[in-house]
Amino acid sequence: MDTNIFEEAATEYDEWFVTHKWVYKLEVEAVRKFIPETGEGIEIGIGTGRFCTPFGIKIGIEPAKAMAEIARKRGIHVYVAKAEDLPFRENSFDFALMVTTFCFLVNPLQAIREIKRILRPAGKTIIGMLDEECPLGRRYREKTKKSKFYKNAKFYPINQVLNWLRDFKFGKFKIIQTIFKNPDKIQSLEPIEEGFGKGLFVVISAELMK
Repeated sequence: MDTNIFEEAATEYDEWFVTHKWVYKLEVEAVRKFIPETGEGIEIGIGTGRFCTPFGIKIGIEPAKAMAEIARKRGIHVYVAKAEDLPFRENSFDFALMVTTFCFLVNPLQAIREIKRILRPAGKTIIGMLDEECPLGRRYREKTKKSKFYKNAKFYPINQVLNWLRDFKFGKFKIIQTIFKNPDKIQSLEPIEEGFGKGLFVVISAELMK
């Protein structure tokens, strides 16, 4: 991941969540459905901390120092590190959250390996990601090519991510989707449905199996 743009425009990135407050709220509510009620969690790729805060997650990693500094002001303990090399011991957390982080990873398989390593037995990973293969996703991808933040992002098919998780012994999948219309036109909370293939924003919950 090239962190330069996130260093230079961290404040602009953070303000997106204000100007698109209903999209942000909708993504939060979708992710919330899979956040465990108990246990210690970590967010990997926390950005400015917009998703840590609603769920009470106090620990995160973020490679862009400027983004990490904003997250710290929100009360989060941030390690400046990459998803592919997490600075934690084995069996450190009960769940690991990633929201729109996968598309920026240099080595997503190594990131999943690291998540598996730091999770306790039966730990869960919750992954929020954009579905490029849904009808809206194909149109949205053309738009993101013009975005300073997403122009170099690499989006993966949902099934590919599920297969990677299976390879690392994750199972008991739960999947939901939302954002069924142009995000710029969303002015209230939208439906959240099971499965994937129609909604732009997909959340996967997977449990580490024995």
